[in-house]
Amino acid sequence: MNTEPKPIYGDGNPETHPLTLRLSKQEHVRSADDYETLEGYEGFKKALGMPPKDVLEIVKAATVKGRGGAGFPAGIKWSLMAPNDNSGPRYLICNADEMEPGTFKDRLLMERLPHQLIEGMLIAGYTLEATHGYIFIRGEYIEAAQYLNEALEQIRAKGYLGENILDTGWNFEMYVHTGAGRYICGEETALINSLEGRRANPRTKPPFPQVAGAWGRPTIVNNVETYNNLPAIMLRGPEWYIGLSAGKSKDPGTKIYGASGKVRFPGLWELPFGTTAREVIEEHAGGMRDGLKLKAWLPGGASTDFLTADHIDLPMDSDSIMKAGSRLGTCLLMVFDENQCMVSATRNLEEFFARESCGWCTPCRDGLPWSVKALRSIENGEGKMEDIQHLQELTKKLWIGKTFCAHAPGAMEPLQSALKYWRHEFEAKIKDHAPAREAEQA
Repeated sequence: MNTEPKPIYGDGNPETHPLTLRLSKQEHVRSADDYETLEGYEGFKKALGMPPKDVLEIVKAATVKGRGGAGFPAGIKWSLMAPNDNSGPRYLICNADEMEPGTFKDRLLMERLPHQLIEGMLIAGYTLEATHGYIFIRGEYIEAAQYLNEALEQIRAKGYLGENILDTGWNFEMYVHTGAGRYICGEETALINSLEGRRANPRTKPPFPQVAGAWGRPTIVNNVETYNNLPAIMLRGPEWYIGLSAGKSKDPGTKIYGASGKVRFPGLWELPFGTTAREVIEEHAGGMRDGLKLKAWLPGGASTDFLTADHIDLPMDSDSIMKAGSRLGTCLLMVFDENQCMVSATRNLEEFFARESCGWCTPCRDGLPWSVKALRSIENGEGKMEDIQHLQELTKKLWIGKTFCAHAPGAMEPLQSALKYWRHEFEAKIKDHAPAREAEQA
């Protein structure tokens, strides 16, 4: 068990920590000049010397998986973008609306390494022949937005933005767009609606954004951490990138893992895919706080299924976590100790999801408040056994295919797993208060 906090960048080896290597050299890298002394923008310049289709093949060969939670390969997503017919703008968007409870990895990258995100977007923009890029950032990330805007001004002065970038004939502009603070904007089409000044509701698909996205034009949306992988891949190649997780996982590369909750050292660490939950919790987060024992953990934010202490040796990759009945999500673990009431923990999560529903479809708009009402009744000693059955039914009625987007199904994941593993706690809350209720009725 670790007795003191570990740095996020491990040993600072460029061959093993491509995302956070520069933070082993200095606390933050916000100056374009400082960034360039640390191999900054070299991957971008290498990409500019190649045809866009060749850069796309490198990204596809590296099998870069999206880091926003869905894990869809970026190269495949890019290859589905409508071909450039020079008929109008083509958009590239960074989803920096990091509102998943328990998730704070993108904030680190934007506040300390703003140029790395921008370089990744420049590589993606050139590959996709995009004309405009937007960083759609959570409104509360005030400092991150400031640093990103400053970084954009710095590289504009160097000729990396604007018209005829570095004499290549490619024109590209990039902007920081501050969102109004809605969780639903993590869904890419709701994000696009918000960017356009519309209500943040998800759109019907198809058409997919790759064909008709922002303002009806071809659009690609990826997560902050996804773009941050691209500079190192361009410099060191897809074979190197795939080898970072060799022997641990089929998922290539590294991941920024994190832990919050009842651990000694909440934080973030760049580790290979396939690192076990035990290593994250005990080695990097220092284990549970003194006197506490692990009871439950969410593997990737609030919209993933609870896992138990029996799952702690699972490799943190998509296949292993899925087989255990949850999702990898954002890979930031929320850790609960044995004293935590799971009825209260679940009610707290469902309140968030109910509040953040966009209200577009009836099952989500009405079903999530019903889940909160039932959970509050049980928590307050006013529940009945029928409430548990009602909650169980909601996990099916608000599941994938029953709602317009994935918001409600995501909300059902912690609820269905809480009922699966700790149903006895729900029943005990009801049974313990049953005599008092009967006496009042008498």
